[in-house]
Amino acid sequence: QVQLVESGGGLVQAGGSLRLSCAASGSTFSRYTMTWFRQGPGKERELVAGISANGVTTRYADSVKGRFTISRDDAKNTVYLRMDSLKPEDTAVYYCAARQYLAIATGPSLYDRWGQGTQVTVSS
Repeated sequence: QVQLVESGGGLVQAGGSLRLSCAASGSTFSRYTMTWFRQGPGKERELVAGISANGVTTRYADSVKGRFTISRDDAKNTVYLRMDSLKPEDTAVYYCAARQYLAIATGPSLYDRWGQGTQVTVSS
């Protein structure tokens, strides 16, 4: 089973960029659909982006389309989230989540592997 560790969060000015990384342990990373969720203050956890196990299919929240890019490197057991043109409303704790083989889903309860989260703060 895979364990997930996020990194790359921080404080950035509006319009700036960050790249989040999620490193997975274990040898079965290529079997997992990988996603990024976020949870802002007083908000529910929401799907930001997802990528299928074979890397062919991606999915993005409407609010980040054209600004965020998800990618994966199975040789490094890592999934990335490149975030450009950041806005103050992108401020949240960002979580990496995984589920084996299944399609990208929007509901957090459908994922059984989670990282500890990394804080992203965008100042205006």
